[in-house]
Amino acid sequence: MTGSVVPAPAFDPWSPEFVAWPYDVFADLRQNAPIWRFERTGQWVFSRHADVDALLRDRRLGRTYLHVATHEEMGHQAPPDHLEPFWTLNNNGMLDREPPDHTRLRRLVSKAFTPRTVERLAPRVREFTDQLVDNLLDAGSDGSPVDLISTVAEPLPVAVIAEMLGIPDADRHLLRPWSADICGMYELNPSAEAEEKAIRASVEFTEYLVALAAERRKNPGDDLISALASVADAGDQLTDPELVGTCVLLLNAGHEATVNVTGNGWWALFRNPDELARLRAGEVGYGTAIEELMRWDTPLQLFERWVLEDIEVHGVRIPRGEEVALLFGSANRDPEVFADAERLDLGRSPNPHISFSAGIHYCLGAPLARLELATSFETMVRRVPNLALAETPRWKGSFVIRGLDALQVTV
Repeated sequence: MTGSVVPAPAFDPWSPEFVAWPYDVFADLRQNAPIWRFERTGQWVFSRHADVDALLRDRRLGRTYLHVATHEEMGHQAPPDHLEPFWTLNNNGMLDREPPDHTRLRRLVSKAFTPRTVERLAPRVREFTDQLVDNLLDAGSDGSPVDLISTVAEPLPVAVIAEMLGIPDADRHLLRPWSADICGMYELNPSAEAEEKAIRASVEFTEYLVALAAERRKNPGDDLISALASVADAGDQLTDPELVGTCVLLLNAGHEATVNVTGNGWWALFRNPDELARLRAGEVGYGTAIEELMRWDTPLQLFERWVLEDIEVHGVRIPRGEEVALLFGSANRDPEVFADAERLDLGRSPNPHISFSAGIHYCLGAPLARLELATSFETMVRRVPNLALAETPRWKGSFVIRGLDALQVTV
């Protein structure tokens, strides 16, 4: 296998056509340029499942390099000062920390974010879902189209994570806009407008959470912010920036992907009516079906890692300080791992997709996401048996966090 430094014009993450269906380009990359340097971002792009999975677990790579070197020592410029609010927020979440800081943060957060915490939320998840499906049925009772994304897919995970964190009802409308603006910075080469939105959201969200955490320390409740504010282990506890970074990470990761799995998943089912019929007939379980929907149209398409020391992959040398881009969506369609990989098969088992990542950064919120998705799809299938597509949807402009702008349906 060899690396490629030649242009691949078809790989264009800013193109609406590419965002709408990147999978043919991925197939070409896996076959002809599985290790390829994308000059527009300066990243080495990996598209095969075995390579993506291995690099996610390789400790010679990291989500950050600041625990081993400065920006200058790694051959990079420090971010401009005006982006400091975003990077302070981002760098204090455990996703962008490496051991020993990551180990410490994950241990502390895991003490509060337990399987029992998720299990205790199950009745509320069902209650929230039923309320949202009621809204969907009411809005579409006259036969007019209703947007499944804004009516069900978006409100559900926001309501759940707000309930878990203990965000007061009157403030919950703030969360989705803050999250969307912050997540704009995770796209490739974000625009100046995206930067400005992310900075403003970072400042506002940080100020809000610092004040709320201070109040919960004085008057703790049965919620995750109270738990995180008081959690300790061998005298160790979260600092305010770490608590804020953790809460923002839980919100962003805990609902952006879930929204997109719901929207992308229903769009996939409408395009594959035989598979939808299997789900409605009870021939496949919801847990198995959701794993396949996450594989077939992956909500997080690309994940990045920094090279902390020189590596060589299949004869291609990638030096320290370079960045790799791991194509989750391509890895999840690799025919070397998934038989008939282009086909949606809701009963697929085993299904070693990497939509929740792998290694030490495997998604801590995966059990909560699975609970929300299983509840959502089961409730929709049971209560809206005539759900149908009203019009072909449009995709948002983002590639990394890839989802529909809207999904108009009739009930």
